[in-house]
Amino acid sequence: MSRIIRLSIIFYTAWRFNLFGLIRDNLKPGVRRFILGLIASTSPSQLPRGERIRLALEALGPIFVKFGQVLSTRRDLLPDDVSNELAKLQDRVPPFSNEQSKAIIEKALGHSIEVIFSSFDATPVASASVAQVHFGVLRGNETHPEWVDKEIAIKVLRPGILPVIESDLALMHDLARIIEKVSEDGRRLKPREVVAEFDTYLHDELDLMREAANASQLRRNFANSDKLMIPEMIWDLCHTNVIVMERMYGISIGKTQELLAAGVDFKKLAIDGVEIFFTQVFEYGFFHADMHPGNILVSLDPNTFGRYISLDFGIVGNLSEFDKNYLAQNFLAFFNRDYRRVAELHIESGWVPANTRLEELEGAVRTVCEPYFDRPLKDISLGIVLMRLFQTSRRFKVEIQPQLTLLQKTLLNVEGLGRQLDPDLDLWKTAKPILERWVSQQLGLRGFIEGLKKEAPNWAKILPTLPRLIAENLEQVHRKEQRPEFDLLKQLLVDERRKRRQWLGITLFLSGFLIGALLVLVRIHSI
Repeated sequence: MSRIIRLSIIFYTAWRFNLFGLIRDNLKPGVRRFILGLIASTSPSQLPRGERIRLALEALGPIFVKFGQVLSTRRDLLPDDVSNELAKLQDRVPPFSNEQSKAIIEKALGHSIEVIFSSFDATPVASASVAQVHFGVLRGNETHPEWVDKEIAIKVLRPGILPVIESDLALMHDLARIIEKVSEDGRRLKPREVVAEFDTYLHDELDLMREAANASQLRRNFANSDKLMIPEMIWDLCHTNVIVMERMYGISIGKTQELLAAGVDFKKLAIDGVEIFFTQVFEYGFFHADMHPGNILVSLDPNTFGRYISLDFGIVGNLSEFDKNYLAQNFLAFFNRDYRRVAELHIESGWVPANTRLEELEGAVRTVCEPYFDRPLKDISLGIVLMRLFQTSRRFKVEIQPQLTLLQKTLLNVEGLGRQLDPDLDLWKTAKPILERWVSQQLGLRGFIEGLKKEAPNWAKILPTLPRLIAENLEQVHRKEQRPEFDLLKQLLVDERRKRRQWLGITLFLSGFLIGALLVLVRIHSI
């Protein structure tokens, strides 16, 4: 019954904000007549469609707000005006009670607040749909003397959130099936796949240990960085519904006036932000994918002045070597105006059907990219270029991978932040050396040597077994020779075996010499 009531609320909200009119032209004829009746009874709204969609999602509650945030990343599916409006959605809800928060923390950590913390701020500093954050100071003990007076932040999962999420997700799955059936464009938009992707993302966010592990990985990747700081996780105090981490001090990157008054160099900050992002993507293939101003601080401590501080690691992106190679070569080919290479990369990736005509795809890519070169390089948005390429690829029935759409959304955020700090930021000038260095590492001599180093353990296992494998192979050949049906060929095989042994000896000698030489080169390079 509650599900029917909730579904009625969703349809009422859609009617209230006149959303049925937005999908009228895409509906099948029978459904269209019914929707026209609903539109006739709806007060016409003067608000733009993107704003109406955003307001409707906000009215439906935090889970729909979060869905809208995720949907804003799918610029390959949505028009720009809708995506831009959905990006404004703020995931803010009233905090749950102090008593509930304390009870959850004490149950997870197995001790009272007073035993673990010398001070604890029961009033949360931030509250969202999934969790809220408190500040405190650890008391320390004999096992962990380093905890004494350590300032920390505690993230607590909202109580009772799972049933709410499961209920709304079930409705979203139902709505996705309805849209796919009644809309003529439903299959192309893939509503069920989009909701399934959101389902996975939201359930991942419910496990705070996953977020802690993401933070730990990023911290390890940038352990020696002078540009980025990541809070340390206190692993003995981390659980699926409560995580405790080092408290970080800084000013939100969105508070530009405060940063300017503090003497922060905006040009350096903008360049550092681009370098951090591209290093995450191409050096490690693991990047922070929720880089809005609320999650990015700038340190004003004299020892770390001007460094970035990242927070909230619930959303991260992973790229394979294949993805990184595809992206790097696409960007380089684009800025060299080598549209044929861009088209070839799409076909080589396997995302374009094998029967696609290269010249046709090249022409489509040229149509997308060429207008950008009428403006200065510093005004070109790599995020927009990537989005346009993805949209063009849709015409050729390309299935864009989720990790790449997540990267494209994050790249747009990075560009927006960078140009907010420095309107003259030349993103390409900053990113190109990183891309070229990565391509050189993968395809040049250095990449070859690194590949040998990675394969060395496998070679160490294989080389000692080569004589045995060769002997077993020759023995197998010898046994076949004893069969009657080989009698007529026996003499020929004897001659062939003699020749084979001679060539085998030569091959083994040359292989051993080559491997030895390569190992010497690797050793010299390591020194």
